[in-house]
Amino acid sequence: MRRRRRVALIVATENEGKRREIALALALAGTDTDVRGLDAIGNQTPVAETGATFAENARIKARAWSSRTDALVLADDSGLEVDALHGDPGVRSARYGGPELNDEGRMNLVLERLTGIPEDERTARFRCVLALARDGKILETFEGVVEGKITTEPRGTNGFGYDPIFFHPPSGCTTAELTTEEKQRISHRGQALARLVAALDRYA
Repeated sequence: MRRRRRVALIVATENEGKRREIALALALAGTDTDVRGLDAIGNQTPVAETGATFAENARIKARAWSSRTDALVLADDSGLEVDALHGDPGVRSARYGGPELNDEGRMNLVLERLTGIPEDERTARFRCVLALARDGKILETFEGVVEGKITTEPRGTNGFGYDPIFFHPPSGCTTAELTTEEKQRISHRGQALARLVAALDRYA
């Protein structure tokens, strides 16, 4: 039997919550992966996210960061799409409302803009695109989507970002009320990571 090589993988994000989720998912899947952060890359010049879609932004970040290292680089672009807000926050999920807002402020802004919207019109989804790259070239991309609704107030303390206001009907709770392992099984990022795991051997 061919022995798997240990894979060094740099996760191109400054969001520690995302990095932890990715590292945990790869560990739970049994991959022999050394997950590192952006501090493993010497050139820390920020990469502008100029794409109009999650896929474009993930590819932009993966190409740019992987051109600065010999390691595999995984870039994530993901966020919340709310139908009643015409797809917002969308690609601006991490910057929604301006740089002065934190996660709580962005959640409250979404809730404020949905004031008066009935439950059946509060449909939304989390979407994630992962781009895997080496030497400035995209190797493959992986996507995951989970459908849900926006609550009228935050619930739960697990997760990060918009998790406390994203209700997942099959689970009967918000994604912030799920355990980390439960969230991994159903989440947009968990779906994309499962597809990544199936492909990693090709690039070891």
